[in-house]
Amino acid sequence: MYDLLALTDADWRQHLDYAAGLARRLDAGLTGLRVFPSPYVADGLYGYGAGDTAALVLDSVRKAESTAQADGVAFATWAAEAGILAPAWQVAEGSLPAVLRRLGNRHDLLLLEREAQSEEQHARLGAIVLECGMPVILVPAQATARLDCIAVAWNGSAEALRALQAARPLLACAQRVVVLRGELHDRYAEIGWLPPFDLDLHLQRHGIRAEYRGITGPEGEAGRSLLAAAREVGADLLVMGAFGRTRFSEWVFGGATRQVVAEAELPVLLRH
Repeated sequence: MYDLLALTDADWRQHLDYAAGLARRLDAGLTGLRVFPSPYVADGLYGYGAGDTAALVLDSVRKAESTAQADGVAFATWAAEAGILAPAWQVAEGSLPAVLRRLGNRHDLLLLEREAQSEEQHARLGAIVLECGMPVILVPAQATARLDCIAVAWNGSAEALRALQAARPLLACAQRVVVLRGELHDRYAEIGWLPPFDLDLHLQRHGIRAEYRGITGPEGEAGRSLLAAAREVGADLLVMGAFGRTRFSEWVFGGATRQVVAEAELPVLLRH
């Protein structure tokens, strides 16, 4: 069974309609996840000072975690009414990317609400998408879990191929798959003993027939050109590789990925 993981907050009921719809389409399990930052630092002391202040912070965190654990009962009821086959509820404490890396070993896809894009939110999304070890669907507000048409961004890179592989169960549900070809960057072209990758043959082997469209645009506007092409074909979901790098201790997106994450009005599946 395909397993979805949805990151939630205290208002989880407002954010899981897309996750429920996707779980039904895929006959997938769905785990709701709430993560709390640990109040401890590495040397065993509280990260908020000492004495009474630390005790109050720890008590507040524990009360919030207890409330989150109790939400599991409401989640199970909601999931049954939503027709989800295998619901689960998970509460964890620790660094969000670290928790997601651990849970990524037992889930196939992470669903994450795309919030307003401040610099802090951008850094948070970068850390999650680029470090969690799972494909991620960024879900804008009010999105509907339709898979009638899926657009796939393709430039021959390893990231694009990983995104394609991660999206295969979704592509199999689509009535129409449109591959948006950009400038090809085959990082393995210098390895002479490897045969060239035939994208169309690969898709056909998995029962997926695709249309192909080239995309062009001015330098520095690749992300916007990709979004314009996805709108033009009426895509319900955009699949693309996520490009990023570390800047000191912070993960940040590359230019095209940054534009898509900041401006996309449709759900986007990203895989680093």
